[in-house]
Amino acid sequence: MTAAARAGRQHAEPPGPDWRTVLLRVAGAGLLIAAGAIHLDLYLTGYRTIPTIGWLFLLQLIAAFGLGLAVLAIPGRPVIASRLAAAGAAGFALATLGGYLLSVWTGLFGFHEVPPTAGLVAGVIEVAAFAVLAALALAPARAGAAATAPADGAAATPARFPAQIPPAVARAAATTAAALAVAALVLLGVAEAGVSPPAPAATSTGLKTTVIGGTTVLTNARGFTLYWFAPDTPATSTCYGSCAAYWPPVTGTATASPGLPGRIGTITRTGGSVQLTYNGHPLYTYIGDSAPGQAKGNNLNLNGGLWHEVRVSR
Repeated sequence: MTAAARAGRQHAEPPGPDWRTVLLRVAGAGLLIAAGAIHLDLYLTGYRTIPTIGWLFLLQLIAAFGLGLAVLAIPGRPVIASRLAAAGAAGFALATLGGYLLSVWTGLFGFHEVPPTAGLVAGVIEVAAFAVLAALALAPARAGAAATAPADGAAATPARFPAQIPPAVARAAATTAAALAVAALVLLGVAEAGVSPPAPAATSTGLKTTVIGGTTVLTNARGFTLYWFAPDTPATSTCYGSCAAYWPPVTGTATASPGLPGRIGTITRTGGSVQLTYNGHPLYTYIGDSAPGQAKGNNLNLNGGLWHEVRVSR
């Protein structure tokens, strides 16, 4: 058998799967899908009601699932398709984390994110997904994929970029990806450490009622719906930290508008501020309500319990 014939047989009979690449593919896809699952839970438990952010969240989680499945489904050959899928998924993971950090620091579309625990977990997973998917995109091509040989035993034709990435380019890209992953972790830590507890929303002009969807509900003086939190007690609020960022407690002093039934009272929150209560329920507004007459927080299961609009019976 001539050397050319032996080479042709080697290229015609490629070795078994590269298990390192298989593990990278499964891990990268799994991490991206896991981050998408966290965003799905956040979307279903409240983010869907936030203007603009809600449908962006929906697009984001659909893309996460789609790219994760694409990385998992596209085999090592064709090499170009596999690399492009991995690179696209890695870029998406990094972009998602970037959007999260922007929403924490400067806000997006009028929405300021206050990092929940799930947001931190999703951020760490997205950094890990970026690192794994970048490694997959830069992984050396399997033997037999880097070159092809005609059936007549002619000389093999080397595959072109990006099927076979030059070692120098691969090393530079790997160094850049590693630096980006470390920088992303540092920025995520800075964002989490820099969050301060929000100041409660004060009201000092009175409470009134309005009709929303055929139901009479309690509102503040600006007409924004007020809510009560199921885990609270008549003497204690359980909504602090990131919970209070999404559901600002109604604090200060208030008087009832003429004819308003029910009992208005107060409790003292941790830190000394005074929170209003109505019929024994500590009162809150919801950041998802962007205008008077909305009640997007009603019956949401968010931040550890159910939220309900405060209904007024006459």
